[in-house]
Amino acid sequence: MNYLPMHAVLNPNRVLIFFVYVGAAVEAITVAGAAKNASAGSNLDEYKSGGTLVAAGLILQAIVECFVIAIVATVHTRCSRARMLSPNVRTLCFTLYGTSAFVLLRCVFRAVEAFDMFDKLGCRVNCGPILSNEWYLYAFELGPMLIFTWWMNLMHPGRHLPRKKLRYLCPDGRTERMGPGWMDRRSRWETFADPLDLKGVLKGTSSHEAYWLREDKWPVCKDGSFATGTATNTRNVPEDVQELAPLSPHV
Repeated sequence: MNYLPMHAVLNPNRVLIFFVYVGAAVEAITVAGAAKNASAGSNLDEYKSGGTLVAAGLILQAIVECFVIAIVATVHTRCSRARMLSPNVRTLCFTLYGTSAFVLLRCVFRAVEAFDMFDKLGCRVNCGPILSNEWYLYAFELGPMLIFTWWMNLMHPGRHLPRKKLRYLCPDGRTERMGPGWMDRRSRWETFADPLDLKGVLKGTSSHEAYWLREDKWPVCKDGSFATGTATNTRNVPEDVQELAPLSPHV
């Protein structure tokens, strides 16, 4: 989203903290379920209740993954409509679609397995196919995670993005410039409390500066472009960036 600020769904500098919020909520539910399991003793109803919470946490993890896919799809659609779907952006989107799909598949399987396990608690035989056959574990747990790991190592998104988050892709879909970074008019606490800028959406006015519309103020990157495949993240290759002072002293 720093690379494509004009199509960002939320403040790029708050993406991590936003998912920390959501992840903390999911983990809290999972921990509550594990705590009930640990303190249940011989109380089977309490043990099942804890297991249900653990399964609910897994379902919420799947929902979070769906939200990740939705964000990527939104950026992908906006880039396509603006004719900014460069090869590196397209590769990024499909990589994130694929890897997220494998994580989602794994979350769904674990949730079904958890519900099945606590529904048939204490059974000795005929515990259901998921609990009785190991191939389900290989197909829906081990397999997806192996493919996920291989895919991320083969086509890691970092290969297609610049290290410096101030570097962004211009609306022409080819040129890259060194901008000032995301400029939010709200206070830091407001951006933490409302990372999606829902207040601005309701008012119909965004809270960030559209600095990418003032292209003449920002220097063009002279070491190639990730959009055209002529730039690289190799540390041995220096970035030959034209150092130009902003025209406005207030920027």
